[in-house]
Amino acid sequence: MKYLKIILAIVSIFSFVVLNFGNKTTVAKNELELMKLSSILQDEDILIIEWSLHAREIMENLQSVDEVKKYTDNLKKQYPNWIWTSNDSEKISETVAVLNKDSQTETIKILSTPTKNKVQTYVIYEVKGNGWKAESEKEIQSLLNGRISDIFHENTTIFSCLKGEFNDKIDKTLPDEINHLLTAFNAKKIEGLHEENFISASVYSTLFDNTLQTKGKDMNLQIGIRNHGLGGKTTLVVGTPIITIEY
Repeated sequence: MKYLKIILAIVSIFSFVVLNFGNKTTVAKNELELMKLSSILQDEDILIIEWSLHAREIMENLQSVDEVKKYTDNLKKQYPNWIWTSNDSEKISETVAVLNKDSQTETIKILSTPTKNKVQTYVIYEVKGNGWKAESEKEIQSLLNGRISDIFHENTTIFSCLKGEFNDKIDKTLPDEINHLLTAFNAKKIEGLHEENFISASVYSTLFDNTLQTKGKDMNLQIGIRNHGLGGKTTLVVGTPIITIEY
């Protein structure tokens, strides 16, 4: 696959972030970074076609099988209309809940592994949606804040990502478009990748809080632009602190 190296690099960075930022709170509940991303893209007249939010936490307070079961049962009572499934083995216990509604899918995963006389438990929440309506932003933010409050405690790491299309054929080169977006995000480029029809940049923006280190410098936002050839659309993917949608 032509862009396998890019995808592998993203996975590598994502793993690094999980290990190094799993115990850090990222954003205030009333200031989801997904909303900041959407606001800037709309200001730039970019049509949002896909969005996602991924949140995870190591549940330090769940140290026994009974505590995990009680936590899981409480979530089942809160979300009785979701489809719940469980799969247990000697090495890991996994409970997954899924809700498909309208143009979005929500998933909760509770993963527990034994460590000596205790268990280590990760809880993951992910929501993916298609399209974006400005009039629905308050509803989306209220939904996400409610989910984060219900599912997690305090040390939650959140990844936000949006995919969009330029409404008109862009009249700038891809490097020029990246530079324009750096200005829109009040950001400074740290590193990037440039090919004929694709360009990406890892940057530091003053608009976002959660950061990770790359080449000894802080970054907290990734931008990728792809030109799909003559007559094709030009697509954009942005994510903080990294991109989590395949591009």
